[in-house]
Amino acid sequence: MQRYFMLGLAMLCGAVLGASAVNGLRAQDKAPGAYAVLDVSEIIDPTRMIEIVTKAAPSVKAGGGRYIARTDKITALSGTPPQRVVIVAFDSVDQAKAWYNSPEQMPINAVADKAIKQRWYVVDGAM
Repeated sequence: MQRYFMLGLAMLCGAVLGASAVNGLRAQDKAPGAYAVLDVSEIIDPTRMIEIVTKAAPSVKAGGGRYIARTDKITALSGTPPQRVVIVAFDSVDQAKAWYNSPEQMPINAVADKAIKQRWYVVDGAM
C-alpha cells in the first residue's frame, strides 16, 4: 500500500514539475514590443568603436534590453549594406526611448557621435 502511495506521489510531483516547465517556456516565447536598430554606415575611429562596444552591453542590460544581433557580417539583398548593424529588443517603444536617453547610455552616444556615422531608430514589434 505504501509503495502505491509513493508511486502516486512521485507521478504527481512529475506532473507539477512538467507543467511549470511548460509554463516557463511559454513565458520565454513572448515577442518583444519594440526593436532599437543601429545602422552604422561608416566607422571613423575603430579604437573608439571598440570602446563603444564594450561599454554598450551593460547599458543595454540596465535599460531592460537584450541583443538580437550585433554584427558586421551583413549580406545585402538590395542596395549597399551598412558596415555594422545592432538590433536590441525591448518590451516597448517607450522603454527603448528611455534607454537611449538614459544616464548610462548618453556618454556612449556622445562617443559614438564622434566615432561612427550612424542612425538609431525604433521599430514597433507589434504585428
